[in-house]
Amino acid sequence: MPDQPVRHLIHWNDFSDEEIKRILLLSKKIKQYPLDYQDHLRNQSLVMLFQKTSTRTRVSFEVAISELGGHGIFLDWNSTNFDLTEIGYEAAYLSSNCQVLMARMVKHEELLELAEHSSVPVINGCCNRYHPCQAMADMLTIFEHVGKTEGVKLTYIGVHNNVVNSLMALSAALGVHLTLVCPLSPEGVVETNAKEKLKQRGLLFETLDLVEAVKESDFIYTDTWVDMELFNDPKAKELKRERIELMMPYQLNEKLKEHTGAKIMHDMPIHPGYEISKGLVFHPDSIIFDQAENRLYTQKAILLFLLNKG
Repeated sequence: MPDQPVRHLIHWNDFSDEEIKRILLLSKKIKQYPLDYQDHLRNQSLVMLFQKTSTRTRVSFEVAISELGGHGIFLDWNSTNFDLTEIGYEAAYLSSNCQVLMARMVKHEELLELAEHSSVPVINGCCNRYHPCQAMADMLTIFEHVGKTEGVKLTYIGVHNNVVNSLMALSAALGVHLTLVCPLSPEGVVETNAKEKLKQRGLLFETLDLVEAVKESDFIYTDTWVDMELFNDPKAKELKRERIELMMPYQLNEKLKEHTGAKIMHDMPIHPGYEISKGLVFHPDSIIFDQAENRLYTQKAILLFLLNKG
Protein backbone atom coordinates (compact mmCIF):
# COMPACT_ATOMS: atom_id res chain seq x y z
CA MET A 1 0.00 0.00 0.00
CA PRO A 2 1.45 3.44 -0.92
CA ASP A 3 2.37 5.78 1.92
CA GLN A 4 -0.21 8.38 2.86
CA PRO A 5 0.84 11.96 1.99
CA VAL A 6 2.20 13.93 4.93
CA ARG A 7 -0.38 16.33 6.38
CA HIS A 8 0.96 19.71 7.49
CA LEU A 9 -0.72 22.60 9.29
CA ILE A 10 0.52 25.63 7.42
CA HIS A 11 -2.81 27.47 7.40
CA TRP A 12 -6.45 26.52 7.98
CA ASN A 13 -7.39 26.93 4.31
CA ASP A 14 -6.02 23.41 3.80
CA PHE A 15 -8.56 21.92 6.25
CA SER A 16 -12.24 21.22 5.76
CA ASP A 17 -14.87 22.82 7.99
CA GLU A 18 -15.55 19.41 9.50
CA GLU A 19 -11.88 18.82 10.34
CA ILE A 20 -11.64 22.24 11.97
CA LYS A 21 -14.71 21.50 14.10
CA ARG A 22 -13.24 18.14 15.10
CA ILE A 23 -10.00 19.77 16.27
CA LEU A 24 -11.93 22.40 18.24
CA LEU A 25 -14.07 19.78 19.99
CA LEU A 26 -11.02 17.62 20.65
CA SER A 27 -9.31 20.63 22.27
CA LYS A 28 -12.27 21.09 24.59
CA LYS A 29 -12.34 17.40 25.50
CA ILE A 30 -8.60 17.36 26.21
CA LYS A 31 -8.99 20.35 28.53
CA GLN A 32 -11.82 18.62 30.39
CA TYR A 33 -10.15 15.18 30.61
CA PRO A 34 -6.37 15.68 30.27
CA LEU A 35 -5.43 12.38 31.91
CA ASP A 36 -7.30 10.47 29.21
CA TYR A 37 -4.62 11.55 26.72
CA GLN A 38 -1.44 11.32 28.78
CA ASP A 39 0.05 8.38 26.88
CA HIS A 40 -1.26 9.04 23.37
CA LEU A 41 2.15 10.18 22.07
CA ARG A 42 4.38 7.91 24.11
CA ASN A 43 7.87 7.64 22.56
CA GLN A 44 7.04 10.35 20.00
CA SER A 45 9.37 13.32 19.51
CA LEU A 46 8.53 16.89 18.55
CA VAL A 47 11.28 19.16 17.20
CA MET A 48 10.53 22.84 17.86
CA LEU A 49 12.44 25.22 15.60
CA PHE A 50 12.43 28.91 16.53
CA GLN A 51 13.54 31.63 14.15
CA LYS A 52 11.37 34.12 16.11
CA THR A 53 11.33 34.73 19.85
CA SER A 54 8.56 33.08 21.83
CA THR A 55 6.97 32.56 25.22
CA ARG A 56 3.55 30.95 24.68
CA THR A 57 4.39 28.88 21.60
CA ARG A 58 7.54 27.45 23.20
CA VAL A 59 5.96 26.66 26.56
CA SER A 60 2.63 25.33 25.29
CA PHE A 61 4.15 23.00 22.70
CA GLU A 62 6.81 21.67 25.05
CA VAL A 63 4.31 21.06 27.85
CA ALA A 64 1.83 19.59 25.35
CA ILE A 65 4.16 16.94 23.96
CA SER A 66 5.39 16.11 27.48
CA GLU A 67 1.88 15.69 28.92
CA LEU A 68 0.94 13.50 25.94
CA GLY A 69 3.81 11.17 26.83
CA GLY A 70 6.31 12.35 24.23
CA HIS A 71 9.49 14.40 24.13
CA GLY A 72 10.17 17.94 22.92
CA ILE A 73 13.45 19.21 21.45
CA PHE A 74 13.99 22.98 21.34
CA LEU A 75 16.16 24.39 18.56
CA ASP A 76 17.13 28.05 18.31
CA TRP A 77 17.57 28.82 14.60
CA ASN A 78 20.74 30.83 15.30
CA SER A 79 22.31 27.87 17.11
CA THR A 80 21.74 25.48 14.19
CA ASN A 81 23.24 25.12 10.73
CA PHE A 82 20.16 26.39 8.90
CA ASP A 83 21.92 29.63 7.94
CA LEU A 84 24.92 27.71 6.61
CA THR A 85 23.13 25.53 4.07
CA GLU A 86 19.84 24.88 2.25
CA ILE A 87 16.71 24.78 4.43
CA GLY A 88 15.57 21.65 2.63
CA TYR A 89 18.68 19.69 3.57
CA GLU A 90 18.30 20.46 7.25
CA ALA A 91 14.55 19.79 7.13
CA ALA A 92 15.12 16.36 5.57
CA TYR A 93 17.58 15.50 8.33
CA LEU A 94 15.47 16.81 11.23
CA SER A 95 12.37 14.96 10.06
CA SER A 96 14.27 11.69 10.07
CA ASN A 97 14.69 12.05 13.83
CA CYS A 98 11.17 12.98 14.95
CA GLN A 99 7.48 12.36 14.35
CA VAL A 100 6.42 16.01 14.04
CA LEU A 101 8.14 19.36 13.52
CA MET A 102 6.87 22.76 14.70
CA ALA A 103 8.48 25.87 13.25
CA ARG A 104 8.09 29.52 14.23
CA MET A 105 9.43 31.42 11.23
CA VAL A 106 9.78 35.01 10.07
CA LYS A 107 9.07 34.32 6.39
CA HIS A 108 6.18 32.18 5.13
CA GLU A 109 8.22 31.15 2.10
CA GLU A 110 10.88 29.56 4.30
CA LEU A 111 8.20 27.68 6.22
CA LEU A 112 6.91 26.26 2.93
CA GLU A 113 10.42 25.15 2.00
CA LEU A 114 10.74 23.42 5.36
CA ALA A 115 7.45 21.58 4.84
CA GLU A 116 8.31 20.62 1.28
CA HIS A 117 11.35 18.65 2.40
CA SER A 118 10.00 17.27 5.68
CA SER A 119 8.92 13.63 5.84
CA VAL A 120 6.79 14.33 8.95
CA PRO A 121 3.99 16.84 9.67
CA VAL A 122 5.08 20.45 9.99
CA ILE A 123 3.06 22.79 12.20
CA ASN A 124 3.18 26.53 11.59
CA GLY A 125 3.96 28.00 15.01
CA CYS A 126 3.70 31.48 13.47
CA CYS A 127 4.95 33.19 10.32
CA ASN A 128 4.39 36.56 8.70
CA ARG A 129 1.30 35.25 6.87
CA TYR A 130 -0.51 33.02 9.37
CA HIS A 131 -0.82 32.12 13.05
CA PRO A 132 -3.11 29.06 12.94
CA CYS A 133 -2.39 27.75 16.44
CA GLN A 134 -3.23 31.08 18.05
CA ALA A 135 -6.49 31.38 16.15
CA MET A 136 -7.63 27.91 17.24
CA ALA A 137 -6.93 28.83 20.88
CA ASP A 138 -9.00 31.98 20.33
CA MET A 139 -11.91 29.92 19.05
CA LEU A 140 -11.69 27.51 21.97
CA THR A 141 -11.82 30.49 24.33
CA ILE A 142 -14.91 31.87 22.59
CA PHE A 143 -16.53 28.42 22.60
CA GLU A 144 -15.92 28.03 26.33
CA HIS A 145 -17.46 31.39 27.23
CA VAL A 146 -20.67 31.16 25.20
CA GLY A 147 -21.01 27.43 24.50
CA LYS A 148 -20.94 27.87 20.73
CA THR A 149 -19.20 29.60 17.85
CA GLU A 150 -22.09 29.77 15.37
CA GLY A 151 -23.52 33.29 15.32
CA VAL A 152 -20.98 34.73 17.77
CA LYS A 153 -19.90 38.32 17.01
CA LEU A 154 -16.15 38.93 17.16
CA THR A 155 -14.59 42.33 16.46
CA TYR A 156 -10.90 42.68 15.70
CA ILE A 157 -9.36 46.16 16.05
CA GLY A 158 -5.84 46.77 14.80
CA VAL A 159 -3.40 46.21 11.97
CA HIS A 160 -4.42 43.44 9.54
CA ASN A 161 -1.82 40.76 10.22
CA ASN A 162 -1.13 37.02 10.35
CA VAL A 163 -3.56 36.50 13.24
CA VAL A 164 -6.38 38.14 11.28
CA ASN A 165 -5.76 35.83 8.31
CA SER A 166 -6.12 32.79 10.54
CA LEU A 167 -9.14 34.25 12.35
CA MET A 168 -10.87 34.78 8.99
CA ALA A 169 -10.34 31.15 7.98
CA LEU A 170 -11.65 29.77 11.28
CA SER A 171 -14.54 32.23 11.44
CA ALA A 172 -15.73 31.01 8.04
CA ALA A 173 -15.54 27.37 9.15
CA LEU A 174 -17.16 27.91 12.54
CA GLY A 175 -19.86 30.44 11.67
CA VAL A 176 -18.39 33.41 13.56
CA HIS A 177 -19.44 36.90 12.46
CA LEU A 178 -16.14 38.76 12.18
CA THR A 179 -15.97 42.55 12.12
CA LEU A 180 -12.63 44.03 11.07
CA VAL A 181 -11.52 47.51 12.09
CA CYS A 182 -8.19 47.64 10.27
CA PRO A 183 -6.98 51.15 9.36
CA LEU A 184 -3.79 49.53 8.05
CA SER A 185 -3.49 46.47 5.82
CA PRO A 186 0.18 46.19 4.80
CA GLU A 187 0.76 45.26 1.18
CA GLY A 188 0.73 41.53 0.50
CA VAL A 189 -0.50 40.54 3.98
CA VAL A 190 -4.24 40.00 3.46
CA GLU A 191 -5.25 36.38 2.79
CA THR A 192 -7.67 36.93 -0.10
CA ASN A 193 -9.01 33.35 -0.25
CA ALA A 194 -10.03 33.29 3.42
CA LYS A 195 -11.50 36.78 3.15
CA GLU A 196 -13.56 35.91 0.07
CA LYS A 197 -14.89 32.74 1.71
CA LEU A 198 -15.94 34.73 4.78
CA LYS A 199 -17.66 37.33 2.57
CA GLN A 200 -19.52 34.67 0.59
CA ARG A 201 -20.90 33.23 3.82
CA GLY A 202 -22.11 36.63 4.97
CA LEU A 203 -19.82 36.61 7.99
CA LEU A 204 -17.54 39.61 7.30
CA PHE A 205 -18.17 43.27 8.11
CA GLU A 206 -15.53 46.00 7.73
CA THR A 207 -15.70 49.49 9.20
CA LEU A 208 -13.54 52.19 10.75
CA ASP A 209 -16.35 53.33 13.07
CA LEU A 210 -15.24 51.96 16.44
CA VAL A 211 -18.52 52.49 18.29
CA GLU A 212 -20.51 50.84 15.51
CA ALA A 213 -18.04 47.95 15.45
CA VAL A 214 -18.17 47.13 19.16
CA LYS A 215 -21.70 47.98 20.29
CA GLU A 216 -23.16 44.55 19.54
CA SER A 217 -19.95 42.52 19.82
CA ASP A 218 -19.61 39.50 22.06
CA PHE A 219 -15.81 39.71 21.93
CA ILE A 220 -13.34 42.47 21.02
CA TYR A 221 -9.80 41.53 20.06
CA THR A 222 -6.64 43.53 19.51
CA ASP A 223 -2.99 42.80 18.76
CA THR A 224 0.36 44.56 18.49
CA TRP A 225 0.68 47.33 15.91
CA VAL A 226 4.32 46.50 15.17
CA ASP A 227 5.72 43.02 14.48
CA MET A 228 7.24 41.61 17.66
CA GLU A 229 10.76 41.29 16.22
CA LEU A 230 10.67 45.01 15.31
CA PHE A 231 9.03 46.49 18.41
CA ASN A 232 12.30 47.26 20.21
CA ASP A 233 14.52 47.43 17.12
CA PRO A 234 16.19 50.87 16.80
CA LYS A 235 16.14 50.45 13.00
CA ALA A 236 12.34 50.32 13.11
CA LYS A 237 12.00 53.48 15.21
CA GLU A 238 10.40 55.50 12.39
CA LEU A 239 8.02 52.66 11.46
CA LYS A 240 6.96 52.38 15.08
CA ARG A 241 6.36 56.13 15.33
CA GLU A 242 4.23 56.11 12.16
CA ARG A 243 2.19 53.13 13.34
CA ILE A 244 1.50 54.69 16.74
CA GLU A 245 0.42 57.97 15.15
CA LEU A 246 -1.96 56.16 12.78
CA MET A 247 -3.31 53.59 15.21
CA MET A 248 -3.67 55.44 18.53
CA PRO A 249 -7.27 56.50 17.76
CA TYR A 250 -8.05 52.77 17.54
CA GLN A 251 -6.69 51.83 20.93
CA LEU A 252 -8.79 49.40 22.97
CA ASN A 253 -9.34 51.44 26.15
CA GLU A 254 -11.82 52.31 28.90
CA LYS A 255 -13.57 54.94 26.83
CA LEU A 256 -14.30 52.46 24.05
CA LYS A 257 -15.29 49.79 26.57
CA GLU A 258 -18.13 52.03 27.77
CA HIS A 259 -19.92 51.21 24.51
CA THR A 260 -19.82 47.43 24.85
CA GLY A 261 -20.16 44.58 27.30
CA ALA A 262 -17.92 42.43 25.14
CA LYS A 263 -15.18 40.20 26.50
CA ILE A 264 -11.65 41.50 25.88
CA MET A 265 -9.11 39.44 23.92
CA HIS A 266 -5.41 39.86 23.06
CA ASP A 267 -3.04 37.17 21.80
CA MET A 268 0.01 38.55 23.68
CA PRO A 269 2.70 39.79 24.09
CA ILE A 270 0.89 42.90 25.31
CA HIS A 271 2.17 46.44 24.84
CA PRO A 272 0.07 48.40 27.37
CA GLY A 273 -0.43 52.01 26.44
CA TYR A 274 -0.31 51.20 22.76
CA GLU A 275 -2.92 48.79 21.29
CA ILE A 276 -4.58 48.34 24.69
CA SER A 277 -4.72 50.42 27.85
CA LYS A 278 -3.18 48.86 30.93
CA GLY A 279 -6.48 49.05 32.81
CA LEU A 280 -8.17 46.62 30.42
CA VAL A 281 -5.62 43.82 30.72
CA PHE A 282 -7.01 42.67 34.10
CA HIS A 283 -10.48 44.14 33.55
CA PRO A 284 -13.35 41.89 34.79
CA ASP A 285 -14.27 41.29 31.13
CA SER A 286 -10.73 40.39 30.11
CA ILE A 287 -10.24 36.77 28.99
CA ILE A 288 -6.71 37.37 27.71
CA PHE A 289 -5.12 34.84 30.04
CA ASP A 290 -7.78 32.25 29.22
CA GLN A 291 -6.68 32.64 25.60
CA ALA A 292 -3.06 32.15 26.52
CA GLU A 293 -3.78 29.06 28.64
CA ASN A 294 -5.84 27.54 25.85
CA ARG A 295 -2.81 27.40 23.58
CA LEU A 296 -1.84 24.25 25.51
CA TYR A 297 -5.05 22.34 24.80
CA THR A 298 -5.34 23.30 21.15
CA GLN A 299 -1.67 22.44 20.61
CA LYS A 300 -2.35 18.99 22.03
CA ALA A 301 -5.35 18.55 19.74
CA ILE A 302 -3.37 19.62 16.67
CA LEU A 303 -0.56 17.20 17.49
CA LEU A 304 -2.97 14.32 17.99
CA PHE A 305 -4.94 15.12 14.86
CA LEU A 306 -1.90 15.32 12.58
CA LEU A 307 -0.47 12.10 14.00
CA ASN A 308 -3.85 10.31 13.82
CA LYS A 309 -3.84 9.72 17.57
CA GLY A 310 -6.92 11.74 18.52
